[in-house]
Amino acid sequence: MQYSVCNEGDDMKNLSLEEKREQFHEFFIIKHPIQVNIITMPETFSSPDVENLVEYMPHAFVIASEMSEIATKALRPLRVLGEHAEELAAFLDLQNRKIDLMMSFILQQQDDKEHQYQGIEFGGSGVKVISDTEMPLEQVVEIKVFLTEEACAIFAYAEVIDCKQVDDKYHVSLTFSSIREQDQDILVKASLHIQTQQLKKRAKPRLEDN
Repeated sequence: MQYSVCNEGDDMKNLSLEEKREQFHEFFIIKHPIQVNIITMPETFSSPDVENLVEYMPHAFVIASEMSEIATKALRPLRVLGEHAEELAAFLDLQNRKIDLMMSFILQQQDDKEHQYQGIEFGGSGVKVISDTEMPLEQVVEIKVFLTEEACAIFAYAEVIDCKQVDDKYHVSLTFSSIREQDQDILVKASLHIQTQQLKKRAKPRLEDN
């Protein structure tokens, strides 16, 4: 793969560190354990434009995204038909779920143990991970986020915006510097879905007590 060279016109490069931190909090962030792969990029590397990001993505991520988009387009015409297409739409939803699970299995093969990090927070703007070593601020990284429970994974580039020592580890916050809109949507929906599940779990004991 050929790395791109730093470009003074890049949006993220023109932002101050404080502005990048503000950007990180523009989306809802949820505390939830996730598996993350992080590869540190050379100093001369600059995150590619979103339009060119697919050229850097592993093929499995490209295929998974295309299949998800096809499934969404196939269901869209049925939604407007109302009750007449409910059973067919439900059937296709089940088929799509099977495809999602299969693609999730394939994407899990992209999880490289050599580059694994434990994620503790995530959202549409970025992730927070636990690291054994300190990471320099504004370091550009290649990142893969695996959402096993949601049967999906995303590929993007990110920058380190915070690195705080906690006991003998470091909590590292990374904001996405190059991510496709559909992948950002996946993270937003996943974070909201997980939040809903967490709230239901908390409410269940109270309902049982009543």
